[in-house]
Amino acid sequence: MEENYNVEQVPPVEPLRTNRGLAKYFFLSFITLGIYGLVVNCHIGNEVNQIASQHDGKNTMHYALIAFIFSWLTLNIAPLVWYHRICDRIGNELYRRNINYEFDSLTFWGWYFLGSFIIVGPFIFIHKWMKAMNLLNADYNERG
Repeated sequence: MEENYNVEQVPPVEPLRTNRGLAKYFFLSFITLGIYGLVVNCHIGNEVNQIASQHDGKNTMHYALIAFIFSWLTLNIAPLVWYHRICDRIGNELYRRNINYEFDSLTFWGWYFLGSFIIVGPFIFIHKWMKAMNLLNADYNERG
């Protein structure tokens, strides 16, 4: 006789942050000479691993390793690869959770990289990135 077990998803014990924004990111990064931005990137990498690893089987490298070791070894190519991969993971998880928000690696390349030619592009990317993480974290806090 086959038994049917329903596995209920449980919200996390400690809720993930849902209050990130462009103004806070930019202002605090400026005041702390970039340290706040590094910390936020590290947190986002850990949160994406916590949310998505059980579904996609991937693990994003800690951003501190990218920033302090691989960045200068690869002439700043490693951070571009890190952003590309994490943006794809965020976009895939948004899609998997049926959250209606467009975000993926094309957002990074379009706004952050190419958008830097019009100066405001990186700011638009950071706003979209923070919003995507806020939506993803809110859904994870609610449904697990």
